[in-house]
Amino acid sequence: MPSQKDIARAKRLITEAKRVCALTGAGMSVDSGIPDFRSEGGLWTRFDPLEYATYESFLKNPAKFWEMGNYLAGVLLDAEPNEAHRALAGFEKQGKMIGVITQNIDNLHQRAGSSRVIELHGNYLRAYCMKCGKEFVGEELHRRVANGETPPKCRECGGVIKSEAILFGEPLPEDAMEEAVEICKNTDLMVVVGTSLQIYPAAFLPQLAKKSGAKIVLVNLHGTNRDDVADVVLRGRAEEILPKILDP
Repeated sequence: MPSQKDIARAKRLITEAKRVCALTGAGMSVDSGIPDFRSEGGLWTRFDPLEYATYESFLKNPAKFWEMGNYLAGVLLDAEPNEAHRALAGFEKQGKMIGVITQNIDNLHQRAGSSRVIELHGNYLRAYCMKCGKEFVGEELHRRVANGETPPKCRECGGVIKSEAILFGEPLPEDAMEEAVEICKNTDLMVVVGTSLQIYPAAFLPQLAKKSGAKIVLVNLHGTNRDDVADVVLRGRAEEILPKILDP
């Protein structure tokens, strides 16, 4: 755990700020039972991302993605928001939170009660037909996959269904990226939580916020390539630290 002095400094910066945003990554949801995809026991130790999770491989053989998706859906649907998600959602009551920018695809920020969530990498639990555009939400689609329908197909037009989760080699949603950039330019404090800041373009967002005059509070279990950008670095689990610095 970080020192009480660093906790107090982070809390003071947050208290003084008028417009606060958050950037969250996989470490935010580890305490909800969702392993970091790159860590031991994570998704990429079970499924080779080049075989199962590139946009090119999906177009060639979408059944491969949905084989992996059957496992992933079980993990995500069993997960519940943890104290870190709830602390961010509760912080909105102070009227200073202008947005949560997340690299996660698990829908846990929304379930915790955060109202403005920008999903840079999409949302695994939403999907759409690649032919007619029909949207699918919830567990029904994943029950079809669990029952062996891989890939699932639209029952109206027969088109292949794709999750909204962004695959390797697939462009990020432009509207989400534009909204994230706007938030970073208008915040005066960014809380960065549970991300190694290795994946671009998300990794450049703290620098953008800093360049725009914001203070940066970084919460992560391990060091990152952008620790030097932070005004306060707090080493530890998001679930333990966020309630300490965000609760009134």
